[in-house]
Parts: sequence; structure tokens; C-alpha cells
Amino acid sequence: MRIAVLRPQVPFARGGAEIFTDELVAELRARGHEADLVSVPFKWYPGARVLTQAFLWRMLDLDEADGRRIDVVVATKFPSYVVRHREKRVWLVHQFRQAYELDGTALGQFGPSAEERALRRQVQELDRLALREATRIFATSANVAGRLERSTGFVAEVLPHPPQALPYRSEASHGFVLSASRLDRAKRIDLLLEAAALDPSVEVVIASDGPDRDRLEELAHLRGLNGRVRFEGRVSADRLAELYATCSSVYYAPVDEDFGMGPYEAFLSGKPVITTTDAGGPLDVVHDRRTGLVVRPEAAAIGQAASWLREHEDEAAAFGKAGKALADEVTWERAIGRLLS
Repeated sequence: MRIAVLRPQVPFARGGAEIFTDELVAELRARGHEADLVSVPFKWYPGARVLTQAFLWRMLDLDEADGRRIDVVVATKFPSYVVRHREKRVWLVHQFRQAYELDGTALGQFGPSAEERALRRQVQELDRLALREATRIFATSANVAGRLERSTGFVAEVLPHPPQALPYRSEASHGFVLSASRLDRAKRIDLLLEAAALDPSVEVVIASDGPDRDRLEELAHLRGLNGRVRFEGRVSADRLAELYATCSSVYYAPVDEDFGMGPYEAFLSGKPVITTTDAGGPLDVVHDRRTGLVVRPEAAAIGQAASWLREHEDEAAAFGKAGKALADEVTWERAIGRLLS
């Protein structure tokens, strides 16, 4: 089949959605499909920009390309699923969360004016229209599926996807906590730094980059963490696999995350995960004292979890092994089979 995978793209940003869609295209091609990525730059601010950007997708003609029919489009996150197509399948990463559960919070976008309230309603109406056109709707996690049903009434099939392809392996722990999340406020890496400030035995390696890096580096400096917290930036696949292999645990505790590949990457490396009770998607697979530790979203609790896993290597290894058994069940073969069925 000829399959177009649809992805909005914030220029210069790369995170889980970009990795997911790139690998989906590669895996479709590996199975004999003619697949390609269709991407449109996305800027959701200021004001009504979010709707004008969505209408760009509505105007696209993906019925055919170069005189040949496109059989299926696979839309991912807002606003890619606004596109029109006779066989539109949605593998939902997330909606425009600022119009839903983030509204009225520090991460929201729409103000209290009548105009802003109307704009938020228009985004919601566009969602209902566009998703009603889909022939199948999948969601990357139970958390994403639950949000979708609560906000629109549409029921999605939960379909997780594997993490990025790395040379995963497990080696003896070097005693540090690894964070490989994008440096963004919603990922709450500052909680891990505060945990290290409270517990002088906690060492941290941060292997990622993002818009929150300067603030986090300044926080580490103010807390006197130089030497115990190392910012490595965006690293190669081999280096990331090495860090996963040699850490004592992986920290992954965003605010109400959609899906999150971090736990799967940790598990494929045989490592336990520290997350929080309000992390959302990661709680699908991070189960307290089975595949990691689930604690309150507080620095002291995170620090205690990191120390406990470092000091209890046998239990940590057992959690990592149980996690690996879960992660091994999530394969591209199964995911694509369901997507195209």
C-alpha cells in the first residue's frame, strides 16, 4: 500500500512524536509498503494561530501524489488529523491539550475573554468534526484514550508502539539516575534536581536537550550540584544505550504524560523506572514495586526512591526484568498489523 504518515513539526524541535513517526515510516517500508512522511510546520500561538495552522492541514490534497493514489493516511497529533481522506486512520499521540485538561493551568493558552473562550470551543468542535471522519482511531496509551473519550465521546483502541531502536543491553549499575526526557517544564526534571539537593548520595545524568536547559542548569548551580549532576545534551544512540545500560534507575515523571517512551527504553535495558502518581501514560507500565517505584510528585520522595533502588540492586534488577517482559510484548509487527487490519 501507499501510506502517508502525517506529523505536525515544530521547527528545530525533536521529541518522542518525531522519533515515533520516523520509525513508523521505516517499519512500514521494511514490510514492503510505500510509505512517506508528510509534515507541516506548526505554530500554535498567538491567539487564533492554532486554528489557521489547523486549516492548513484541512486544505491538503492527499488523495493522490504524482498521479498515484494514496491508499491510507495515518494521522498522529493535532492538527494532522484535520486532513481529509477517504481512509484516514488516527494513531493519536495527543489532542491540543491546551483546549482541554490544561486549560486554566500554567500550561494553558486560552484566557478568560469571550473571544478566547470561543476560540477554545472552536478547537473542540474541529476535533469532533475531524475525528468523526476517521475510519479507525487508535491511541498510544490508555491515558490518551481516556482523555479522548472524556472530551469528545470517541472511543479509541489502545495501541502502544515500541521506543526508538537502540542497541539495548543491561550492565552493572554505576549508581546514577538517568533522565533522557526532553528538557521541557512539563517533564519536571527540576524535581529530580531538587531530590539530588536533598540527598547528597544521589547522582544524576541528564542526556537530552530542550528549551528548559538554561533554567535547569542554573538550578543545579544554585543548589550546589556541580559534580553530582551532569548535563550531556543530546547524545548519540550508542551513548544513550550505554547510559541506560549502566544507570541504577531511570527517572520519568512528566505531568500527565501522553505515552512516554522513557519507561520502555529503560525496561529494554533491564532498568527500573521512578515515576509519580500523577504521571499519566507511564503508569500503564510502571507499577509500584513490580517494574519500578511510583511515588508522590515531591523531591523528597523521588530522592528516597533513587537511593533505595541504588542500594537494593537485586530488587532493582527484578523490577527491570519484569519491565522488560512487558516491553518485549510491544513490537512493530503487532502494532502495524493492528493499524492496517
